[in-house]
Amino acid sequence: MKVTSRNNEDLTITLSLSIEKNDYADKHKKMLNDYRRKTDLKGFRKGMAPMSIIEKMHGRTALLDAVNGLISESLNNYINENKLNIIGEPLSNEKEQKPIDWENETDYEFVFDIANAPQFEINLGKEDKFIRYSIEANDKEKDKYRSNLLKQYGGLKDTDVVEDEDFVIADLIQGENRIEKSYISLKTIDNQKEKKKFLGKKVGDAFQLNVEKAFSNETDRAALLKVKKEELSAIDPEYTAEIREIKRFADAELNQEFFDRLFGPGVVKTIEEFESGMLGKMDREYIQERDFRFVIDTREKLIEKADIKLPENFLKRWLFTANEGKYTIEEIEKEFHLFMKDFRWQMIKGKIAKDNKLQVTKDDLMDNAKKIASYQFAMYGLNNVPVEQLDRYAESLLSDEKEQRRIFEKAEEDLVIDFVKDKVTLVDKKIAREELQKLNN
Repeated sequence: MKVTSRNNEDLTITLSLSIEKNDYADKHKKMLNDYRRKTDLKGFRKGMAPMSIIEKMHGRTALLDAVNGLISESLNNYINENKLNIIGEPLSNEKEQKPIDWENETDYEFVFDIANAPQFEINLGKEDKFIRYSIEANDKEKDKYRSNLLKQYGGLKDTDVVEDEDFVIADLIQGENRIEKSYISLKTIDNQKEKKKFLGKKVGDAFQLNVEKAFSNETDRAALLKVKKEELSAIDPEYTAEIREIKRFADAELNQEFFDRLFGPGVVKTIEEFESGMLGKMDREYIQERDFRFVIDTREKLIEKADIKLPENFLKRWLFTANEGKYTIEEIEKEFHLFMKDFRWQMIKGKIAKDNKLQVTKDDLMDNAKKIASYQFAMYGLNNVPVEQLDRYAESLLSDEKEQRRIFEKAEEDLVIDFVKDKVTLVDKKIAREELQKLNN
């Protein structure tokens, strides 16, 4: 077999494999013999069918398998012998690859494109200046943060008269049928005429309600009437609504119950301690927002500094092939700039980690998993989850292969970012939180 290569200007290598019959004959024969051993034909003992019949039945498949096996072996040998660090997988050359006549030809030529990963350097020193934002909380931001906390930990409370955004618990009555304690949010009522029937009403008041007009969404209407969606068409939409309870969302109060929910039982007992704890929470959130921005800016700066040239046309073709047609070339083109940015960052991150022997440890993985677990609990208002429960949830995240990979990527990125911080000069720059949030969104 003859192998020839040509280096192209776009960082790809065009590789031609000239395969003659002698190159694959032994593989082809071995595969046909394997088929023969496994074939059980009527009139012949198993494994003893004539080779002429086997060739008719499996000749083409055996030939393709033999040639493809030889191609794969040859490509891997070329890559290993030349110590290539390739991007993606070898692709058939769209212009130079000629159609193969498997019926009549015995010698074949295959042409592939291989993308070789470019060489680049990342040299960092104190002459490199990286901006790190810092935020100072002013009185306006403190007031807004306090207000948001009170809303976050607020809840529904009883009230006397129905207003525009209240929640009503009512019995829906139609003849002998009584649907008790249906939960109605006035925000979900589409028809303003039906909505006005609620306004100003008190507990015990009753009025006519057309549920079909009030709730055009069938799923909501079925839940309200406690029936299946398929049953709605047979139901008369006119009901008498009798109000049992009126609820209104109210902010939490600055009391011990609120302090315990926010900081844990007994940790905070006074308004002064609450204000101090709130400022601590604000500082931690500011640091997270600042660090998030620093990672984004560091990525951008290192990508620009490395100036990595990549075979973009090859990568578009590879993405299309690797995704097996799930995305069109047009769809790939649309998001390609984002892919390229992330691809370059992965190369830079990997090189810094490899060159400086930065290795993610089990402790790094566990710490990151606990951060994710803590954040997810906080999303449900659980800010003081016991350590044992946090550890168990973190371990469950790491037991999932996909989650573990995501956590590993984040942990490795943290190591690289910390390494960069130590090597360069950090320039602190004050910024209003609103401005930083605009940058981060």
